[in-house]
This record gives sequence, C-alpha cells and structure tokens, in this order.
Amino acid sequence: MTLETRQRRALAACCGTHIVQDGLTASIYVLLPVLAQTFGLGYAQVGVIRAAHSAAMWVLELPSGIISERFGQRSLLAFGLLASGVGYLSVSVAGGFHALLLGLCIAGCGAAFQHSLSSSLVSREFAGPARRAALGAYNSSGDAGKLLFSGLVVALLGAGASWQGVAFGYGLVALAASAALLLVLRAARLGARPDPAGRGPARLRGTDWGIRHRAGFCTLAVIVFLDIAVQDGFLVFVAFLVVEKEVPLGLAGLGVVLTLAGGMVGKFACGLLAARIGVVRALVLVEIASAAGIVAVLAAPAALALCLLPVLGFFLQGSSTITYGSVGDLVDERRHSRGFALIYTVVSGASIVGPISFGLLSDGFGLDAAMLAMAVVVALPVPLCLLLRRALPAASA
Repeated sequence: MTLETRQRRALAACCGTHIVQDGLTASIYVLLPVLAQTFGLGYAQVGVIRAAHSAAMWVLELPSGIISERFGQRSLLAFGLLASGVGYLSVSVAGGFHALLLGLCIAGCGAAFQHSLSSSLVSREFAGPARRAALGAYNSSGDAGKLLFSGLVVALLGAGASWQGVAFGYGLVALAASAALLLVLRAARLGARPDPAGRGPARLRGTDWGIRHRAGFCTLAVIVFLDIAVQDGFLVFVAFLVVEKEVPLGLAGLGVVLTLAGGMVGKFACGLLAARIGVVRALVLVEIASAAGIVAVLAAPAALALCLLPVLGFFLQGSSTITYGSVGDLVDERRHSRGFALIYTVVSGASIVGPISFGLLSDGFGLDAAMLAMAVVVALPVPLCLLLRRALPAASA
C-alpha cells in the first residue's frame, strides 16, 4: 500500500467516525426544545442535559489517549461508536429527566473515544503543512455530520416523527458504523496496537507528556476552553433565541442547522487561512468576528438573524481548526495521543461549564444577557494570542 493510499484511508475512516459521533452530539441541540417542552425543563436543566454528555467525555477523554498508546486506536474507536449507539437507544426509551441524563452519559462515554484518537491517527499519518490541512478536513467532517444529522432531525420532527423514534434510529446507525469502522481499519492495517517493545531511538518514558513548550500549551488550552464554552453555549441556546424571535417551535432547530452549516465551511476554510496568514493573525480575526456576529444575531429581527447564523457559525466554529491544528506544533509526535487527549479534555470541561453557566445566566437575567456574555467571553482569547505567538514555530505563527 502506497503512503498516499494509506493517508487517504486513514483520513476517510477518521472523517467517517467524526461524522457519526458529532452528528449524534449535534442532534441533542435540536432535540432540546422538544425535550424541554415534553418534560417541563428550565434553562438550567437544559444546560445540565447537554453537560451530562460532556461530563462523561471529560472523564474518559484523557484516559482514552493514554490507553491508545498500549492498545492502539482501532478497537477503541469502534468501541466508542458502540457505546454511543447503546446510549441513544437508552435515550429513546427514557421516561424522565434522570433517565435522559443516564442515556446521554453512556453516549458521552462513547464519544470520548473519538476526537483525540482520530486526531492522533491523522496527525501521525500526515506531516508538515499537509497535517494542518488534513486536520482541517477532519474537523470540517464533524460539522458535515452535525449538519446532516441535525437537519434530518428537523425534517423528521417536522414530518411528525417522534423524538423517541429519532433517537432509536440514530442508535442503530451508530452500532452499524462501529462494525464498519472496525472492518475498514483492520483491512488498511491502521490504528493497530503499537510495538510493545517500544524499539527505536529516544523512546519517551511513560510519565513524559512530550510537551515542547509548557507555557504555550497552557495558553492554547485556555483559548480552547473559552472558545468551546461559547460554542457549546451558543448551540444549546440558539434554538431558544430563535423561538424568542417568534419563530415556530417546530422550526427552532433551523437555527442550529444554519449555524452548523457555516461551521462546516469555517472549520475547513480556517485551517487553510491559518496556513496562509499564520495561526495568530487568523485566530484574532475569527475571535473578533465571532463576538461581533453574536451581537448582530441578538439585535437582528428573525429573518435577518437566520441569514446571519451561517456567517457567525463560520467564524465561531472555525477557530477550532486553528487551535487544534497547533497541538502538533507544541507536542512531540510520539505523544500526540496524549496532547490531543489533554486538549479534548479541556474541550469537554468547557462543554460542561459553558451550557450550565449560560443557562444559569439565562434563568437569572434573561437569554439576551447570556448572549451578550458569550460575546464578551469569545473575545477574551485575543490578548492571549500574543503569548501563543512566542511558543509556535516561526513558520506556523
């Protein structure tokens, strides 16, 4: 098998996994208004529902990266899809708030075995500028899945399908994807268990995290935390914002779909933008545009707000490709699994804190106040970019 063929298959398998896992996660956003109406939930409880999924990811994200160094990515990626399928099957039969939390916790456990492992696998197969472009393609595939799965939820609910039926169907899709992924990776001999003897020069110790620039990595982690807290907070509550603008409840999920559509393009395009003008310049641009976009969507009437959501999604979610792509510049190649696991642990933590914090703000001071708070928080990484510049290689910064 040629190197190019191996790279294509690795990227295709990881993108397929990302499509399914992120598609399942995004479906939660669309279902939240329906679940809130069905079970009589407040904004804070809505935030807790989303946070339950993220909390499970937060607990297992880092262990998954470390475990993959011993067992490889293949079996763990397949197991993740299997667990997600079981979680959504459990959600489909949930009869109350606590049962929903349990099902989403199971699904979150499965989702933890995805981002860091797939990013590591892609990063290992590609090098140099091609790595950032490949990671951009991988990140944008997740948004393609979000758009596909969430759009299908909107269409199915609009056609009269029950949310229980949607969850059950998506559970079956995840189970089928698990089996398919295992067959593809095994046939391509990708993600297998590493050499247990660890032969080769300069083997790293098990306690060595391989971080080349600790201050830079910590700065990157803070930027990622602030970014994701706002991204998840906005996706959780954008459907409620659309409802407040007097859009019918059945079409509220359209706000999520439009935001994700912009994000899908943004995650790919922002990876290319960073490769062209540098990480710091690109990051400053997208953070400022995101803050301005949130304010604009909040102030605009319904029709204009819906038109602005794809533009906002482009910048708001495009920043992820820029930040994630910088992990490879700050972490030794032999520890990419751990580096990405650390960053995605931060991501999961932000996905817990963001929805709950902005949900409490919404309950206490109104949804508009929470949206303004998001605009402020998403602009906070701008001064941190100057610290990040010092840590990145000159070619990347």
